[in-house]
Amino acid sequence: MRRKGESGEFDKNPVGFIKAFVKNVVEKSPENRLFTVDNSPIFDAPLVGIADGDDPLFDEYKNKIIGPFHMTPREILEKSSSLSNLADTKEISVICWVLPITKRTRASNAQRDTWPSLRWAHTRAYGEQFNDSLRHELVSLLTSLGYLAVAPVLSPQWERFHNFPGGPVSKWSERHALYAAGLGTFGLCDGFITPKGKAMRCGSVVVNLRLPVTPRPYGAHTDNCLFYSDKTCGICIDRCPAGAITMRGHNRNLCLSYMSSHIGHIKARYAADPSGCGLCQTGVPCESRIPPGALGSRHQNASE
Repeated sequence: MRRKGESGEFDKNPVGFIKAFVKNVVEKSPENRLFTVDNSPIFDAPLVGIADGDDPLFDEYKNKIIGPFHMTPREILEKSSSLSNLADTKEISVICWVLPITKRTRASNAQRDTWPSLRWAHTRAYGEQFNDSLRHELVSLLTSLGYLAVAPVLSPQWERFHNFPGGPVSKWSERHALYAAGLGTFGLCDGFITPKGKAMRCGSVVVNLRLPVTPRPYGAHTDNCLFYSDKTCGICIDRCPAGAITMRGHNRNLCLSYMSSHIGHIKARYAADPSGCGLCQTGVPCESRIPPGALGSRHQNASE
């Protein structure tokens, strides 16, 4: 049954309603707080974008770019519901969001050169717990309004494969969903560079509802990266304590090996498992924006 008082507002402007809902959760939730440090916010105001669930990009991810194990939005809905076939369902959208990490946390991590700061480590650990809560809340809202909604990374169908030659992969990539939803492009270090930079966390929910699609203000998947735009950057290469980033890109296995060797120390020092040092995401020109001079900044300026 639809929630009273919400269905009418939702029907008038579903994207505006969803954006307001996500923003409100980020602003008001007590889980979006560094309660272990100073109770300041973990994330700033979010960005939200929408992708067409049947965008050909998702088939490319499955058949060419990521691997046959990667699920399309339609497959996720089919496998995560009691419906055996959604072939007649034309309305499928992917709601995506960016959670920008606060300036204070970014600044603390930019000063580090070996392992993450306390604020960053707890942002990674507790911030992702909040991100999961946001996924649950958005699914609950859409379900209460009568739609079939699934957060792919929380679905029983989601799975990560650790023994992949290039590093771990999974059945759903949040960053690739964000790319389809017009929220950014990839960088040299594999970080995802959004209009609020790459120091962020992200998430997505698939729903059987047609929503207006967010335009993609870029021409290629690396347009927001200054290095790929004109070779003038590469600061993330020097920021990486593992030597996992070179002009050829990011070696995920070296990155993971470095974190594995330091994780015991980090847990003992911070009482948190950050799952990454984040040094390549801070102290760099794309930390909190699309850097001026990147192809993506030119596309963005042209569209404004």
